[in-house]
Amino acid sequence: MVQGVGFRPFVYRLATSLRLAGTVRNDGEGVWIDVEGEPEQLDRFDARLRSEAPALSRIDSVESTRCAPLGRHGFLITPSAAEGAQAALPADVATCDACLRELGDPQDRRYRYPFICCTDCGPRYTLAESLPWDRARTSMARFPLCDACRSEYEDPGSRRFHAEPNACPVCGPRLRYSAHPARERPLLDGESALQAALALLRWGGIVAIKGLGGYLLAASATEEHAVLRLRARKKRPHKPFAVMVRDLEVARNLCEVDEVAASALASRQHPIVLLRSRRPSPLASAIAPALDELGLMLPSTPLHHLLFEGGSGFHALVMTSGNVSDEPIARTDEEAFARLDGIADGFLFHDREIVARADDSVLRIVRGAPQPIRRARGFVPEAIPLPFEAPPVLAVGPQQKSTVCLTRGAEAFLSPHLGDLDHPETFVFFEESIAHLRRLCGVDPLAVAHDLHPDYVSTSWARASGLRAIAVQHHHAHVAACLVEHGRTGPALGVAFDGTGCGPDGTLWGGELLLADLSGFRRLAHLGPLALAGGEVAVRQVWRLGVAAARAVGVPFVAREPHPVTVAQVEALLDRPELCAWATGAGRWFDAVAALLGVREDTSYEGQAAIELEALATQAADEALRPLPHGFQTEPSGVEVLDLPPAIRALVDARDGGTPSAVLAARFHGTLAQAVVDACLRAKAQTGIGVVALSGGCFQNRLLTGLCATALEREGFEVLLHRKVPPNDGGISLGQAAVAAWRLSAEGRDREGGRCVWESPVR
Repeated sequence: MVQGVGFRPFVYRLATSLRLAGTVRNDGEGVWIDVEGEPEQLDRFDARLRSEAPALSRIDSVESTRCAPLGRHGFLITPSAAEGAQAALPADVATCDACLRELGDPQDRRYRYPFICCTDCGPRYTLAESLPWDRARTSMARFPLCDACRSEYEDPGSRRFHAEPNACPVCGPRLRYSAHPARERPLLDGESALQAALALLRWGGIVAIKGLGGYLLAASATEEHAVLRLRARKKRPHKPFAVMVRDLEVARNLCEVDEVAASALASRQHPIVLLRSRRPSPLASAIAPALDELGLMLPSTPLHHLLFEGGSGFHALVMTSGNVSDEPIARTDEEAFARLDGIADGFLFHDREIVARADDSVLRIVRGAPQPIRRARGFVPEAIPLPFEAPPVLAVGPQQKSTVCLTRGAEAFLSPHLGDLDHPETFVFFEESIAHLRRLCGVDPLAVAHDLHPDYVSTSWARASGLRAIAVQHHHAHVAACLVEHGRTGPALGVAFDGTGCGPDGTLWGGELLLADLSGFRRLAHLGPLALAGGEVAVRQVWRLGVAAARAVGVPFVAREPHPVTVAQVEALLDRPELCAWATGAGRWFDAVAALLGVREDTSYEGQAAIELEALATQAADEALRPLPHGFQTEPSGVEVLDLPPAIRALVDARDGGTPSAVLAARFHGTLAQAVVDACLRAKAQTGIGVVALSGGCFQNRLLTGLCATALEREGFEVLLHRKVPPNDGGISLGQAAVAAWRLSAEGRDREGGRCVWESPVR
């Protein structure tokens, strides 16, 4: 990672300080340095090149050749070479402290300029059209540098020496504001535009703001009516909104912020971090209904900082993706003006083009360390190391929380979070991201990896791509992604808990214990299946799952809310099991328990019932976590089935006996965690494997993850958790790419020996 991080200026300063001559330039492979001088000075240069490199850089290797000197004098930064594309481009970086000081200094020529940046901060990925990283290959190419900026750009002593996005009010992008930009010319620009937007926010209005990777929708976080209006217009009745706060002090007043959380909030990515709320709160209750957490983030751009400075009056603003629910974030001005016109009361935008979309990243602190929930701005396109040299493979991910992944050598590059591919606009984003990754990485894949599910849009795209298509089972991909993160190839015990994924037998899996490596897997155990009366509709109307669970233990289900379909009609459908889909998904059992305890009967966003059940469980004391009765049965195939109905019956009896719902929610978490430990102990006795990878969307659940990991470690297991990609489907493409690339590599290695690589010992 040596482009876009101030590396050439660093080399220039280092070489001149050692009185060495030569040149430095970017090329498609990285940075090329031609340097000559006294041998001892060259040795110092080589050592300091590695030890003093810029903070944003990453040096994987230095290849050097000793040559005869040319007798040159002086050191130069020369034009980049365009051939090849093996270099790495860094992600966008939040505004640095030095730029913030200039932003607030009335004597500085960039005072309150919304696009201030330097070699240590600012946009990278979202501006880059191709590599090498030069202004001519970014959307800043249309803004020629003025004399003052050109002087900084060429001054080795300046922080903006060869800073490609460098600009100022004279030569750079300009801020604009309009209530209806698609129908009228912008009314205001510069500081007047900013003040108009702030006035609208103070009035309780909604402003669409052009950010680094797309448009955001902003509203006052303390005005209940503003948040409710945003919910209604965005068609997002319950899903929580993120809140941008002025600084860490405000964050600590609103949430419990420990050192790990503070470090995550203030990191160079400035992601959204999910944190436990303080009560009472000055924020609108509609921001995160029924939850005990808030998603907070700090300002990541100069424009964001200006929203809170200069007497704006704001300490906290709702800041959510600029889209209607399920659409991708709006990237171009035309998209925003067309799609957000009925949502926003005004638009604060500018004339710098966003080349690549990137939504805000989301983290949660799990077991004392950040865990990605959504990997996008600030992290993409940074590479994830692979534990082997991989042939070039494209992986197209799942249907929901989609990402795509491209391998290059011993690295994997993931796209930002895309969304749900059912939506036509998301499919456009999907194809954009594939093209952009291929362009940045300079890779033509040999094969495309996809999910087993035949109806996924990504599967159809893969099969029609003309490339060799390699199917990778959904839960195998989950476990493989976790292994790769930790530099492992397996074997390991993989606990993959999510909603649903297609199994190789055509049934719906989702509560799996696998013995897995990168070449294959074997199913050792799974949760008992639950009937999905009505198919996919049961995922949204989770009361149907409550009916199925109650029916399984012989007790009635009493709906607390009216539904278009009656309980009796669902029970009649359950009497015909051949008409129902059946799923072993842990997420579906969470949904069923939430319905049985009266937490949630219908959902408006994915995982809502399980998220609210976890929030309820955290209100109970630790002693409430003791497990309920459960057991195992063995199928004729030898696969074990975790029997949950005894626990469900105990929950219902305790509920009817007056036990508080919070206690029962906690006991279900404790039961599932103990069942995971029991299953892993049985698997270890069978296989001798003592490494467990926890993956799948259910391991976003901090309570469940903590209980499982602590108990497994107590039993002597090594536990692997996600730290680089999300445990949810956002990490699937990494696992698909690793599995497919490993199989292709094995084919190459074993072609002469004739061994069939598909017959893995752990298949």
